[in-house]
Amino acid sequence: MPAATIKDVAREAGVSVASVSRALNGGRGVTAETCRRIVEAAQRLRYVPHAAARMLITRRTNTVGALLPDLYGEFFSELIRGIDLAARARGLHLLVSSSHDDAEAAAAALRAMQGRVDGLLLMSPHADADFLRQNLPQNLPTVLINTRLSGTDYCALSVDNDGGARLMVEHLLSLGRRRIVFIQGPPGNRDATQRELGYRESLASHAPDSPVMMLRGDFSEESGYRAGQQVLAMRPRPDAVFAANDMMAIGCLAALREAGLRIPQDIAVGGFDDVPMARYVTPPLTTIQVHIAELGGQAMALLGEQLDHPDDVRAGHRRQVGAELVVRASSAAPSG
Repeated sequence: MPAATIKDVAREAGVSVASVSRALNGGRGVTAETCRRIVEAAQRLRYVPHAAARMLITRRTNTVGALLPDLYGEFFSELIRGIDLAARARGLHLLVSSSHDDAEAAAAALRAMQGRVDGLLLMSPHADADFLRQNLPQNLPTVLINTRLSGTDYCALSVDNDGGARLMVEHLLSLGRRRIVFIQGPPGNRDATQRELGYRESLASHAPDSPVMMLRGDFSEESGYRAGQQVLAMRPRPDAVFAANDMMAIGCLAALREAGLRIPQDIAVGGFDDVPMARYVTPPLTTIQVHIAELGGQAMALLGEQLDHPDDVRAGHRRQVGAELVVRASSAAPSG
């Protein structure tokens, strides 16, 4: 059987095509009884409105885009989950793309989304003023997530990375740890840079005699594992590791435990983000809790405000999501 058309629905309900269009696009100008008849007729015929035609009428796609630097790992799966739940609550569909930390890929993804989405959530290390000016339409509602920009006309949501890192370092210092090595994130990444800054500032403020020690990482478990192997070779060995995210901390834990070190008796380990896996590794990971899904939901809420009230949203509105210390078994006072 061929798919039902809007004319079939009009004939079934005994109304005009214009009445069907109005009823299925908000009901304005149609009585409640007529609207009910039209909806029932559409359901009986299993009529699906043509998306392109509806877009021409409403000038809305009912779709929002999310461009992220990557889709791999628990952080991004949780972030997408939070965005999607909030989008669905507003009756919106979600279109997700990844730039894989590549500026040209990010630009291509933005161009591909133009005309297909009503608004955009953007998390990218390449999102400077020139990049946005060249690749974002001025009238497209947009919320920036954890970008390095400041003082722009875009709404922005960010995590208190500096404050969270300070909490972790102060926690480790309070346990008597004095040789705390930091596993860095990708170069140029805003989150990683701010977390490293918090580490440095906290040591300078509370333990100026403690050495600043850095190991390279890229937010992956593999880089955390390699950093853990480097920790094993350091002399004197650090008594604590603070990784810029949980996945590197988990990789580091694996390397240290394989070498026979006791955690936390021999060395404490802390991470950042509180991904779901953090509580299930052995030992459970002390970390900085970000509420990742909530971050995605709040970003979607900011975007929803722009979609609903484009003239009422204050340009340049910025909001920060707090970070909390969650102490688990991977940190404790040194033995003896």
